[in-house]
Amino acid sequence: MNVVPVAEPRWWYDPELAGSSAPRLLAPVSWVWGQVAAARLRGAPDFRSRYPVVCVGNFTAGGTGKTPLTIALGNGLRELGYEPLALTRGYGARKGPPRWVDASGATADDVGDEALLLARTMPVVVSADRAAGAAFIEAERPAAPRTVILMDDGLQNPTLAKDVAIAVVDGRRGIGNGRVIPAGPLRARMADQWPLVDAVVVNGGARDWTVADLARPPADGNPLNFLDRAQVPVVRATMLPSSDTAWLRERPVFAYCGIGNPARFYDLLQELGAEALETRTFSDHHPFTEREAAELIELAGRTGATLVTTEKDWVRLSGLGGVRGDLKAKSRPLPVALAFDVKGQKTLLDVVCAGIEERTQKA
Repeated sequence: MNVVPVAEPRWWYDPELAGSSAPRLLAPVSWVWGQVAAARLRGAPDFRSRYPVVCVGNFTAGGTGKTPLTIALGNGLRELGYEPLALTRGYGARKGPPRWVDASGATADDVGDEALLLARTMPVVVSADRAAGAAFIEAERPAAPRTVILMDDGLQNPTLAKDVAIAVVDGRRGIGNGRVIPAGPLRARMADQWPLVDAVVVNGGARDWTVADLARPPADGNPLNFLDRAQVPVVRATMLPSSDTAWLRERPVFAYCGIGNPARFYDLLQELGAEALETRTFSDHHPFTEREAAELIELAGRTGATLVTTEKDWVRLSGLGGVRGDLKAKSRPLPVALAFDVKGQKTLLDVVCAGIEERTQKA
């Protein structure tokens, strides 16, 4: 189920507000949402590709690190001799049939910001209809036995059959109050989502998450039997800078972003020793206007601060002229990559490769 980006209420993730009146009042709406989501998840897929499909999704609305994980998996699979390519719906992109992403000339308006990030490391197909996108890949690559389709997002999308599904969880926030949208951040009840996944990647945070933590009975009291899935591996990962960051400490920074979890970006800047004089937060996938670009440039100029943003926001400004082009030129992106320890990376790749090989033998 595609989720419309919304401003996250504090009580989604704040334990002190979990028992507030708002979640209880919204519980009937959440029940309806959960029933609709469950019905969709029980439906048979519209299409099964002859190529293995590995889905990288999340249990909750908001950013958890799906695109960085897709990139990391692509790099890992390529080293093992596979030919990974990404399939993404291209949030915010122009409507149209399935198409390849031109990494050198496309803009975020054409294909979406996440597609541009993915296209730096692997071929990418943009398709709002995931099943149609997979069919397009088969038509374009009729004889490519080592091809693996990495689907960025879409854990709750039932149209395309998945051979492996990985859920990414924010290690600081987990699954929040355990309630379904709008009473909580879950895209569907955990009882309906947990059977979908073959592995879980916990991105950041100091806590050691376990299966029991992630699949605990939700706040609405519905029982959740996860024991038959207790063997699902939970792998830890950390978002780290992928280039030198000494420049962050040369002078104060003015940080801005429009991503699903802006706090993670600001926290990373602080951990790297950056002095943030001011921050400006926009909604996820926000299309910057000329006026907003001018304001950011002016505010940073007043204090002599360096404009800093995420790679996702930076590529969203690619190919634009005017003041937005100036904003891109004056801003420095903070490149990051998802890092695993040796054991965690092997565990994750073993799960993925097992699913790939099983699908290959059946094709």
